Amino acid sequence: MQEAIRVKPTQDGTYTVYRGTMALVAGLTRLQAERYEASIARRQPRTTPIAMLG
Repeated sequence: MQEAIRVKPTQDGTYTVYRGTMALVAGLTRLQAERYEASIARRQPRTTPIAMLG
């Protein structure tokens, strides 16, 4: 199971991108953070639930 990738705002008005509980990059604008999140999501391999294979 893959860890969730998410963008969270910080108190100083910037954004941080997380994978699970690990911060990947911080201090971004919202647009930069969303683009970074999208680029990571494109690189992750897609998995198919076992129930759909049968």
